[in-house]
Amino acid sequence: MKVAAVLGVDIGTSSSKGVLVDTDGRVLRSATRSHDVSRPRPGWVEMDADVWWQEFVALSRELLAPGDADVVAVGVSGMGPCVLLTDAANAPLRPAILYGVDTRSTPQIARLTERFGAEEILSRCGSALSSQAAGAKVAWVADNEPELFARARRLFMPSSWLAWKLTDQYVLDQHSASQCTPLYDTEGQDWYAPWADEIAPDLVLPPLRWPGDMAGTVTSRAAAEAGLPAGVPVVTGTIDAWSEAISVGAQGVDDLMLMYGTTMFLVHTVTARLTNPSLWGTVGALPGTRNLAGGLATSGAITAWLRELFGSPDYPELLRLAEASGPGARGLLMLPYFAGERTPILDPRARGVVAGLTVSHTRGDLYRAALEATALGVRHNIETIEASGGDIRRVVAVGGGTQGGLWTQIVSDVTGRAQVIPSQTIGASYGAAFLAARTGWPVSIEAWNPVKEIRQPRAELAADYDELYGLYRELYTSSKRVAHALAARQDRLLAAGPPAASDTPRTEGVAP
Repeated sequence: MKVAAVLGVDIGTSSSKGVLVDTDGRVLRSATRSHDVSRPRPGWVEMDADVWWQEFVALSRELLAPGDADVVAVGVSGMGPCVLLTDAANAPLRPAILYGVDTRSTPQIARLTERFGAEEILSRCGSALSSQAAGAKVAWVADNEPELFARARRLFMPSSWLAWKLTDQYVLDQHSASQCTPLYDTEGQDWYAPWADEIAPDLVLPPLRWPGDMAGTVTSRAAAEAGLPAGVPVVTGTIDAWSEAISVGAQGVDDLMLMYGTTMFLVHTVTARLTNPSLWGTVGALPGTRNLAGGLATSGAITAWLRELFGSPDYPELLRLAEASGPGARGLLMLPYFAGERTPILDPRARGVVAGLTVSHTRGDLYRAALEATALGVRHNIETIEASGGDIRRVVAVGGGTQGGLWTQIVSDVTGRAQVIPSQTIGASYGAAFLAARTGWPVSIEAWNPVKEIRQPRAELAADYDELYGLYRELYTSSKRVAHALAARQDRLLAAGPPAASDTPRTEGVAP
């Protein structure tokens, strides 16, 4: 007898993940498809939207291949806020511009802030304009690719693109819209026509729904492509970090969700609207909720980069070496700003720094320093959230970086906060599946995903990490001018074109 199941698929920065889950929350199968983003220039991060649908189809067919489950609903989520513009026939006009890791819209941020006023934008939209703001990236396309923009008619993100491909319905969730600053009014919870009409007069912005609302049902065309039954409901979905928060039940008032992934997200649920120009004030993923959120531009991206430089050893080996290095990484301190930084410094020109290096330092020391750098960035965000009026009483961890335990332990030690580790940390795809299950069953996330353990901070390390945090804050201030100058040099080098073949560094014979 076949089991009733829901399919959840998430489109992430470095991979797409799918889960098949029965209606009691048990994961029947999971699958992953890795992909690369395009970085055509420093500060530009793009992806071809065709990959999103191709990977959804591949994941769906792999998960359903055994034929032992009947899919009764589909959930979707994805990285964001992203800007995918299509023409009137819904054909993508260019690769999608990704979320805050793409920093190209700095001139548009300055122009729109001057045009509408920083205080007015913060008051109406809940967030200041930053590299996270999708509306500024729409303006970038209008300014820099006017002929293309003249043909643009619709705006999609990964979750809404999947919903469109599955149902032929053009919708976007309220939360994703609230990250489209300055196009959205967080008080009215709708598009703000005066500013949207000025920035993108010919775009037909999507009707808004909540992430758990039905977008539509699977069309016969989509069913044939993805191996799904036609007619089953598809939820609207949302941005991956907010789906992650749903997946671990971190949507209660005073909860903070920490998402350990390619980037690091922090989502704090509050009782009343809070704003801070250094953070993102958004509507929540569930009706009636609001969030104060932040994010590091790189976290797992740094550890992946280091692993590649080290010759691609297994992650458990790197974690073992990092644990042996010990707190403080034998005198190393890293700034994790390898793609600029999002909150709370909002500095797309920031750059990564490794301070204290000697010839005696090892791979384990560097890897430990990277883990500690992200933890220090989390602490900076937590302090900023609480200085803004947030009251963090419970921290819940989710994402691939929770595996192995060392990274979460370091974050607890650096921040002095205990972290709840749920049974399932698979993340956004599981949250999407849960929202799908809610379309037909009285499910609860507490029953689906109970607490597995609680990671406690080690009090004996508090003084050392307090000192390191002070140095971390000082290091950014003291190195900022140099980092910005180097970012300008990088821009000039790019404008000059790639080096000649004879000038390309050779790597043959270099030990990992």
